[in-house]
Amino acid sequence: MSEVRDYAKEVSDWVDGVMEYLEKIDITDSPLLSNIERLSGLAKNMDEEEMDYEDMVLIEEEMARVYEEIEELAREFNIQERQSVPIGKHTLPPLPYAYEALEPTISREIMYLHHDKHHQAYVDGLNKAELMMKKARETNDFSLLKHWEKEAAFHGSGHYLHTLFWEVMIPGGGGQPRGDLLKQIEKDFGSFAAFKSHFSEAAKQVEGVGWAILVWSPRARRLEILQSELHMVLTQWDTIPILVLDVWEHAYYLQYKNNRAGYVDKWWDVVNWPKIAVRFTEAKKLIWKKQ
Repeated sequence: MSEVRDYAKEVSDWVDGVMEYLEKIDITDSPLLSNIERLSGLAKNMDEEEMDYEDMVLIEEEMARVYEEIEELAREFNIQERQSVPIGKHTLPPLPYAYEALEPTISREIMYLHHDKHHQAYVDGLNKAELMMKKARETNDFSLLKHWEKEAAFHGSGHYLHTLFWEVMIPGGGGQPRGDLLKQIEKDFGSFAAFKSHFSEAAKQVEGVGWAILVWSPRARRLEILQSELHMVLTQWDTIPILVLDVWEHAYYLQYKNNRAGYVDKWWDVVNWPKIAVRFTEAKKLIWKKQ
């Protein structure tokens, strides 16, 4: 019975995460919601009824249907949201959950400081760099261009990576991906376990501060794992970030002290695989001509 309860909790947590995501993108009226309610009902009834293998298959099939519908909604949402940002007008995106939502994996204090202070600083730095380069063009004075280009690279990469970082986490996340993303991971890394070990070690072994990044390579047509020092050093051009993990000390030190490895190992509990799957699906659409 305890195994049934554990499974019921996993399904319930997954449903809660899906509902939070739909709320974020303002989905309040969709056939998908009725499917989620039905799935939630199945999870709640698990403790009250004996569950056999066929019941579990039914639940997994229902989750797969919901997952596919979420991907389609997200694609439509991303298309609607595309618009240019005026020079020097970048803004701090809101967290898609409460500061304390990722506890105990990441504390409320860390999330508040990381998002409201550190990420805001990257937004401010990027805006300033863009405005100063605009001024250089207007005055034809490029004497400080090297400095402002470096500032734009550092703060811009910090802003974009953090924006993605918040999105690839979710309360009650974890587990492993499904569908096409899982198949691609197994194809490119041998197994999900091998991928997870590789990504974790990449994060733990970043020299100094930086990121571990899972990317889609449009030319190689496969997933790859990269390290990035700071926000933009040791990365690879012409790739699309799918999953990112921040291993700057401000991401974990208040809670994990100097135990970066402990932070990395626990971080997998909040990974938002549905969101990552959507990014993967969109990234694969970019196809280059064969040379």
